[in-house]
Amino acid sequence: MSLDLQILLIAIVTAVAAALPGTFLVLRRMAMVSDAISHSILPGIVVAFFVVHDLSSPLLLLAAAASGVFTVAVIELVRKSGLVAEDAAIGLVFPALFSLGVILISRYASGAHLDTDAVLLGKLEFAPFARWIVAGHDLGPSAFWSMSAILVLNLVVICVAFKELKLATVDPGLAALLGYSPAFLHYGLMTLVSITAVGAFNAVGSILVVALMIAPAAAAYLVNDRLGSMLGLASVFAVVAAVGGWAMAYAVDASIAGSMAVACGIVLAAAFFFAPHRGLISQLRRRASQRLNLAVRMMTVHLVHHEDTPEAAEECRADRLHRHLLWNPSFIRQVIRFASSRDLVNEDAGLLRLTDSGRALANASLEYASPEKLVEEATASPAGLRLQPPHVR
Repeated sequence: MSLDLQILLIAIVTAVAAALPGTFLVLRRMAMVSDAISHSILPGIVVAFFVVHDLSSPLLLLAAAASGVFTVAVIELVRKSGLVAEDAAIGLVFPALFSLGVILISRYASGAHLDTDAVLLGKLEFAPFARWIVAGHDLGPSAFWSMSAILVLNLVVICVAFKELKLATVDPGLAALLGYSPAFLHYGLMTLVSITAVGAFNAVGSILVVALMIAPAAAAYLVNDRLGSMLGLASVFAVVAAVGGWAMAYAVDASIAGSMAVACGIVLAAAFFFAPHRGLISQLRRRASQRLNLAVRMMTVHLVHHEDTPEAAEECRADRLHRHLLWNPSFIRQVIRFASSRDLVNEDAGLLRLTDSGRALANASLEYASPEKLVEEATASPAGLRLQPPHVR
């Protein structure tokens, strides 16, 4: 197998492994926690290196994961103090821990090959050179096997605790009421995030870890609101970003990790603009349609008020309607065309007349806007409450 293909496989496995827990971070509005964990594991690595003096020791991975969980615990502690908000707590904690790690490297481990550039940007190009040798047999890049194991771990945990994680994410209060521990699930998820960040840390760097955790998950959230489908879409988008970034890097001779981060941004931008329901274009079209439908209703109400009156010749003329409704003349023509296409009005020698359908729409609009109807709707439930369903199903 060529080195290029090995790099691609490592990137794909890492991307999917990161996107799965990242979906829950996006839903919990904790996206920046991934950035905090991916940076704050550095002091854990450095401290463990001081103890074992071996960069290949598994103790470094355990210490890094523990450092990530410690970061989340400190953030929660600062947030629960009530003195600062959660985003401010994240901004206070992880720069301090990451800076501590950088200081320890530059001061005490300058000759240990703990490269701060590699920490940030990763060295995905060199990942295939770290091999896993068992009994003299070369089984392939160690990064591929470690990330595959983490991917399997993520899949198993999410499948086994899917209901509990979903409930604790959407409604922690209900989860606690049903006997689940939101705190236990929270720290369990953060442990999963820490393990994933640690596994991807050496190969792809902290920047790409954040991109792979958040961008595909955020894109999936824009496209779909069912958690199961969201996890699948996040994985697909992660694979697309990994493959696209890999191809882009070789096309322009650039950093593979940087190109993949750019590809993550492109995937998210595509979902941001073109998602079928929450995309920007879809929202603009929906708002334009709502504006047009409301304008048609207002126009039919105006016409029904003045039809068969002495003022009808003035109030109901198409070329003078903009003066009475105070709308742009071009918008008036658009509204008239829209209403005519739906058989709501007829235009006869410049005079607008309502059809039976248009008159029914105007009367329905007047009835809906009546004070009696508004009071009836406001008192339909206790205290006028309107319960909003969660976005995630």
